[in-house]
Amino acid sequence: MEQERIPTDAAQVQRKLRFSKLPEPIRLEDTVEERPAVPHDSVSGAYNPDWWLIRMGGL
Repeated sequence: MEQERIPTDAAQVQRKLRFSKLPEPIRLEDTVEERPAVPHDSVSGAYNPDWWLIRMGGL
């Protein structure tokens, strides 16, 4: 039967404590933030379907 080695160096002890187990799983819902890319223009309230054309300098 193998005996587990006991680390004697303080740095080895710290590494063993830090890396001896896997981190806690992160839920997918906690990794995504949903918010509008551009705030809604509530002042004018108008929708311009050609906004991208005007904004990007197209013809």
